[in-house]
Amino acid sequence: MTAPTLIVTQSFTDAEAALAHAATIYSSGINHLRRSLQDFVAGTDPVGRVRACYPFVRVRTDTVARADSRLSYGFVAGPGTYETTLTRPDLFANYYREQFQLLLRNHGGPLEVGMSKQPIPIHFSFAQHDHVEGTMSPERRQRMRDLFDLPDLAAMDDGIANGTFEPGPREAQPLALFTAPRVDYSLQRMRHYTGTAPEHFQNFVLFTNYQFYIDEFVRLGHEMMAKPLGQGGLLGDWPKHAADSDNYNAFVEPGNVVTRRAGLAAEPDDALGAPLPRLPQMPAYHLVRPDGAGITMVNIGVGPANAKNISDHIAVLRPHAWLMLGHCAGLRNTQELGDYVLAHGYVREDHVLDEELPLWVPIPALAEVQLALEQAVADVTQLKGFELKKILRTGTVASTDNRNWELLPQRGPERRFSQSRAVALDMESATIAANGFRFRVPYGTLLCVSDKPLHGEIKLPGMANAFYRERVDQHLRIGMRAIELLRRQRLDQLHSRKLRSFAEVAFQ
Repeated sequence: MTAPTLIVTQSFTDAEAALAHAATIYSSGINHLRRSLQDFVAGTDPVGRVRACYPFVRVRTDTVARADSRLSYGFVAGPGTYETTLTRPDLFANYYREQFQLLLRNHGGPLEVGMSKQPIPIHFSFAQHDHVEGTMSPERRQRMRDLFDLPDLAAMDDGIANGTFEPGPREAQPLALFTAPRVDYSLQRMRHYTGTAPEHFQNFVLFTNYQFYIDEFVRLGHEMMAKPLGQGGLLGDWPKHAADSDNYNAFVEPGNVVTRRAGLAAEPDDALGAPLPRLPQMPAYHLVRPDGAGITMVNIGVGPANAKNISDHIAVLRPHAWLMLGHCAGLRNTQELGDYVLAHGYVREDHVLDEELPLWVPIPALAEVQLALEQAVADVTQLKGFELKKILRTGTVASTDNRNWELLPQRGPERRFSQSRAVALDMESATIAANGFRFRVPYGTLLCVSDKPLHGEIKLPGMANAFYRERVDQHLRIGMRAIELLRRQRLDQLHSRKLRSFAEVAFQ
């Protein structure tokens, strides 16, 4: 077997030094794999199997004592040994640095960083624009399996996040929700499904189920990029908040097409982007801030399977919040088309998460997110009091996996929705919220009533087009305003203890 030069495990009481050591181990392994693969593609077989392993970080503690912290993360649950594998220190540098600092502060250190025994799959070593398999014959690709480690699904399941993981004898407890192979798998999937590199994703995410919202987001993004910094943000109707909404320096579209803010120079990697011949399954668009606290918007399309799929992967980036903005069926006769629904509870008839998150687990409303969404509606509509309540209904949202539930000969779904006191129905919101709960990502839902099937108001082409023109811009601006409000909150407020279990991993 060929492997990179052994880099010994070291102990650190400085987070920056620990991160640098992890980066050295990772770079050594990735470079070894890439060199070996380049030789293999050129026709030269390596002498024996090629392997490189992820770096790990480990912390040991023999006491339940820890420093007082307002954060809901950054400390281990009790005495013992805890560790996790690490990947892409370049991408996750700020995240890893914060986690390391918190562990040192709360437990006094040291942190051990070294080479793990978990192999890096060869597919996860490819650079952004590598497409080596396409240049090889089928026989050569088959031979590759004998010489390189391939992705092992047993090393990347969600047992830790689901609360079902049980470490073996003398095995360390987990430090993070996701192992390095699980993270790498999701980074690859994000590129495939969204058409953009993980590097562009921001810490606040908007999900939508209609392309109309994306069209408006693109229009607003380009409108902002045409203005130099300091000449007004997207939400310039509130001058006192202009500085917060103006601090975006790039807009990124599928194909990694980057539009820089007027007056800012292009960066070297910008030239590598190119428009895609066709959009991916769930295209993503990014309003980028230098601190990563911008806005990513993803069109997840229709249905809970897409909602689960993409949120499974984006969760590894550890966003600070994600919100669902979309259309819904209003279930109350008092609702009007264009009214908003702020979800404070969910009926989960989507069925895609039943195995990972049992239906008996409640999905609570998060006060910090709820208040931000309600305030955002008030700010954008300029309504308050009774006038605001006339267009904003708070209540339970039911999500179903059957788009044509109303055509069933039995009245079972309608009866269940009535018994649940649901005020709106869609196909994605409960999935997004439940996966946020499962992965400890703050979540919220603000929907807009686009039809009322129980009351004879169904979507018709002409009516729908007029509705979209009138409401999409306002609804999107509400979502973006809510993110501005959430961005100002302290992380200890946003990452609520309501999302953490009593035997929780230390990493956020």
